[in-house]
Amino acid sequence: MEIRKIQKVGTSTLSISLPSNWVKENNLKRGDHLYLESDEDGSLKIFLNKSIELQQQIPEYVYNSDLFEEPRMLQSIIVGSYILGRDLFSITSSKRFRSEYVNEIRGVVPKLIGLGIVEETSKSITIQCSVDPRKFQLDMLLRRLSVISLTVVKEATQALVESNPTLAKDAISRENEADRMYLLALRLLISAQRKKQVAKEIGLKDQLHVLYFGLMLRYLEMISDYGEEIARRAIELIQKYKDKLPNWVIERVEKLNELAYDLILKSVSCFFTEDIKIANSMLDVLSVIEFERDKLMKELPEIPHLRLILWNINRIADNGANIALIAINNSLERKNEICLRQFKKT
Repeated sequence: MEIRKIQKVGTSTLSISLPSNWVKENNLKRGDHLYLESDEDGSLKIFLNKSIELQQQIPEYVYNSDLFEEPRMLQSIIVGSYILGRDLFSITSSKRFRSEYVNEIRGVVPKLIGLGIVEETSKSITIQCSVDPRKFQLDMLLRRLSVISLTVVKEATQALVESNPTLAKDAISRENEADRMYLLALRLLISAQRKKQVAKEIGLKDQLHVLYFGLMLRYLEMISDYGEEIARRAIELIQKYKDKLPNWVIERVEKLNELAYDLILKSVSCFFTEDIKIANSMLDVLSVIEFERDKLMKELPEIPHLRLILWNINRIADNGANIALIAINNSLERKNEICLRQFKKT
């Protein structure tokens, strides 16, 4: 780090000199323009004209599908490009696209919010993303994902209680929406890490929140996955073992699921309300769920899928408890009556 002394030029202008090595490396001369940007931490950034021009250009990424040998690799490439915040990319081939490649591309594109095919030939498909980060607030996306995930969890078990396979199928379809919301939020998070202006626009005021939101989004997405698995198991039980299912089993599974549902709901709320006490009490709820699960496991009749349903409920609760831990950590970052920050003289 170099130290520069502020000089006074004229009656009111203050100036500092630029490092000579940096000036030479960038071929700067008298009369050239530099661009300044101040940051919240008091730092000042200097940009060259060419840097500004590059930022204003939209790069296009080109992928050679001739090198894709593994199945579903195209899908992984498209999803990865979307998450990385790439707005324009093309899939090319030296010969006519194989039909399975075209179907794979057309299958994954609608699953990603804001993504669409803008140009297509027999040897090339161009995809563009129209998502504007300024139109989204990350906390609202997280709340929306939590609502979807909790609905999946609720409907999956309710389908078993009501012997309603249609309700279970609704839960499964909602999980697809949870995936779409999760991937969009990831895209915004990565963009926020690269550009502080994007972070401000989507409501990220603290750099730690990039980590916290990323973890919470992942936990909520996993919760919806476990809920979907419960729904699939519920369909099998309703169709094949409906008459063999005792009512007491269904009632206890429902109560266990309600505890997990409440754990997640309150844990997410505590992240925003910064309530350490309630967040910490959710860890006790997890212990209750684990105790009741173990007890019920020993009493279950030998009917397929029941133990797997209990396992998924426990995993849902585990992820809810992880969110509670994030809520506690987030609360400790703020000024509160539990934790006071003091400075001692050395």
